[in-house]
Amino acid sequence: MTDFNQIMKQAREMQEKLMAEQEKLAQKEITGKAGGGLVSVTLNGRNVVKNVTIDPSLIVPEDVAILEDLLVAAFNDALKKVESEMNAGLSGILPAGMKLPF
Repeated sequence: MTDFNQIMKQAREMQEKLMAEQEKLAQKEITGKAGGGLVSVTLNGRNVVKNVTIDPSLIVPEDVAILEDLLVAAFNDALKKVESEMNAGLSGILPAGMKLPF
């Protein structure tokens, strides 16, 4: 039974570390950019949009499609960065070869 108890203890410790890392990530704000920085989207670690910045030079009624594309690109860039931050933070916690999502 000692082995099982040891495994359960390790599992609890890993869960506590994962929760702490997720909370730490949730406090971070990560910005994705597009159009050479003309459009930026800032997310927190829970993928909640915190801020959107658009350079005024892009606000041309005839070019709305370009602005929409840049917003999508900036948002996707921010999402990739959040995922990268999460993987970097969890790499020391998870056993080798294990990746998120499970």
